[in-house]
Amino acid sequence: MAWSVGAGLEGKGVIVTGATGGIGQAVTRAFATTGARVMAVDLDQGRLNELVAALGGGPHIGMAADLRDLSRQDAVVARARQELGNLYVLANLAAVLRRRNSLDEITEDDWDLQQDINLKAAFFLCRAAGKAMVAQGRGGRIITFASQGWWTGGFGGSVVYAASKGGVVSMTRGLARSFGAHQITVNAVSPGQVNTPMLMTDLEPAVYEAIKQQTPLGYVAEPEEIAGTVVFLASDHARYITGATINISGGFLMY
Repeated sequence: MAWSVGAGLEGKGVIVTGATGGIGQAVTRAFATTGARVMAVDLDQGRLNELVAALGGGPHIGMAADLRDLSRQDAVVARARQELGNLYVLANLAAVLRRRNSLDEITEDDWDLQQDINLKAAFFLCRAAGKAMVAQGRGGRIITFASQGWWTGGFGGSVVYAASKGGVVSMTRGLARSFGAHQITVNAVSPGQVNTPMLMTDLEPAVYEAIKQQTPLGYVAEPEEIAGTVVFLASDHARYITGATINISGGFLMY
């Protein structure tokens, strides 16, 4: 086994959803450096084209898709298998946070939007990717994204988001049990505070400072500090890790 963080990923097909987001871009770039072939999925084709054009290696693909449309799930997976040559990794980062500082302000649309993207679409895409990996017969890696909110309940008006991410953790464990016999690992990454537009949008400065002060490492992470763990979980080094939730919070949470 080659001792690099992306061991075993050269020539492997990888789907990254939420690819133009703060962490998504870092994860997409990190996978490209391993020699993997990456399909970057998000909503804006123009931004995807810019991202893919800047990647080394390849071939890489940018595909615009609204993952709430469950009829698109199989098409995303099929295109990855066809144009990348195989599908070995799904890193599902697609998510949305809509802050409401009062519970009374939360609408049914707020609930449905966050649950539909963060949990419902995640399940069906993971299932579609897992079925493709089973059919290929060569194992695979599914990496989901939780948040510190799955454990804490969230901060700054994010209770619905936190509820969806708690669902992601439980879903990840169930998928790990379902796909394990096929040598497909399923793990969740749980970031703490990361310097992205999702964190900063509508977050009160006092809340931001309080969270930073409560983090033993004393600072907010950059997206690249999350990407390495995602690549590791996809690599040969992590082949005996499944059903885990990896805490990357600078010590804000300890478990």
